[in-house]
Amino acid sequence: MRILLTNDDGVYAPGLAALGHQLRHLGEVVTVAPATEQSGVGHSITYLTPLVPKSIHRDGRHWAWAVEGSPADCVKLSLAELMVDQPIDLVVSGINSGLNAGINVLYSGTVAAAIEGAFFGVTSVAVSLEHNDDADFAAAAVIAKNVISQLIQHDETQGGLFNLNIPTAATETARPVKVVPMGLAQYGRRYEKRLDPGGRDYYWALWSEPKNPPDEMTDLAQLREGNVTLTPLHFNLTRHELLEQMTTWDLRG
Repeated sequence: MRILLTNDDGVYAPGLAALGHQLRHLGEVVTVAPATEQSGVGHSITYLTPLVPKSIHRDGRHWAWAVEGSPADCVKLSLAELMVDQPIDLVVSGINSGLNAGINVLYSGTVAAAIEGAFFGVTSVAVSLEHNDDADFAAAAVIAKNVISQLIQHDETQGGLFNLNIPTAATETARPVKVVPMGLAQYGRRYEKRLDPGGRDYYWALWSEPKNPPDEMTDLAQLREGNVTLTPLHFNLTRHELLEQMTTWDLRG
């Protein structure tokens, strides 16, 4: 098995190294990651400037490709050009420093990289760990490797897209893996208005909890309980249940 490993925290991030170490138990790992941190860039891609992959060496050997671009750039460039003659069987993005659960999947560069892999029909998994100053990426990488190795044994997962989140509690003691939908509760809807030294207004995004607690069978709720969550996703945004009905509306321009 050939595994493409990427992330959005940058090629030197500890989560990337830890995950790469564990994924080598499953097959050959090819690392192509952003040269610098790209957190929160979503599914942005680069098309106005060139993408230059730089070979990073360790112990005198090629270790990874660093790309001055987004996580989605890294996967797209790899599957369309760099690895076109050596097909990739699995794309793994992570380990992200910070959970990517609920509506955060829409902002996440980590998840976007996995989505890009799924665009190409390659089974893709995004992996995130709850932010902690003493985050145990090594333990989280073992959990990720175990879940992924079991996941890919099922034919139904071929070409699929999956989001794996690991709370701190799961790195400290064994916790169950819950297969749940993403929560839709809105977090972080507020900004704090401040004044800079020049007298100009600026705004600082604030993290705020929703007024109502999330449903117990979502990723957000299960992560609060300290459980690992796995969510199957898709990138087709079409509302098929409304599509046929709308064709009868006789809409005119």
